[in-house]
Amino acid sequence: MDQNNLIVYLEIEDGRVADVSLELLTKGRVLAEKLGVKLEAVAVGDNLDTVAEQVFPYGVDRLYRVADKRLSPYTSNPHSAVLINLFREIKPQICLMGATCIGRDLGPRVSSCLHSGLTADCTALEIGDHTDARTKQEYKDLLLQIRPAFGGNIVATIVNPECRPQMATVREGVMKKEVYDPAHKGEVIDLDAKKYVSDEDFVVEILDRHIEKSKINIKNSPIIVAGGYGVGSKENFKLLHDLAETLGAEVGASRAAVDAGFTEHARQIGQTGVTVRPKLYIACGISGQIQHIAGMQESSIIISINNDPNAPINTIADYVITGNLEEVVPKLIKYYKKNSK
Repeated sequence: MDQNNLIVYLEIEDGRVADVSLELLTKGRVLAEKLGVKLEAVAVGDNLDTVAEQVFPYGVDRLYRVADKRLSPYTSNPHSAVLINLFREIKPQICLMGATCIGRDLGPRVSSCLHSGLTADCTALEIGDHTDARTKQEYKDLLLQIRPAFGGNIVATIVNPECRPQMATVREGVMKKEVYDPAHKGEVIDLDAKKYVSDEDFVVEILDRHIEKSKINIKNSPIIVAGGYGVGSKENFKLLHDLAETLGAEVGASRAAVDAGFTEHARQIGQTGVTVRPKLYIACGISGQIQHIAGMQESSIIISINNDPNAPINTIADYVITGNLEEVVPKLIKYYKKNSK
């Protein structure tokens, strides 16, 4: 088997590959081409028959399948064991995972055992060169792992010059999901689970499992009305819900608004919330910290409503309305209703 390729760990639920994994395959394809290596994917679980047809259009050259009834649903020890033993064998150059509850559990276990390091919650990934400032040693074609740091005051580029694989987790929605070639076909390699995971690893058995589906669907909403700390109160957030209802939109929030108790965490947008790409994003009383910008900067049109004309978010907004949202929002509702009859 080839070594030093780029591999993506696929999250699978009921036979379906998660969106975050497909987003990482899209980015992984671009990075693999820059490096001149193969794009690989690894599927661990049960009922993996349809995985190949789901991922090959995204440019996967090689899919490793490790099937065993006990590997589904996900549990920490068995999935970690599979990846650790497989990576020792195939020695990938780069491994990417979703920054989901699974990726956050699995990534650190694998990287710790392989002494490889891991950058969590990356907002961008690139291939580039790096010179060590102390030793002056030059490194070519490293994975540049980019993420906000120090409370979002800077954007840090993190590199891993020596240890392999270079590992990073990325949140759902941060990368774009795009089919590479609908006709692309890769190679499937079925691995014997017993070779990679031992019976002792199955010490935890899941007796019952409940997953509650989220009632709030910000990620797929074409219009989002988002509120920040500047909204001022829980009562004022009612105005945003009124506007959202009028426009057929979903309500989002900045971390400051959630921390202040104006609305629930499920609505949080940004580095510590969800990443969104709506057609229209209306930011109400949002100053525009870098962590929030990271979660919504790909919106097609951004309207900022703020009483501070110098709010940082205004620099990326397509339209800026300077004023108090208590006055502006009711007017927006009134004029929209009037003009949409």
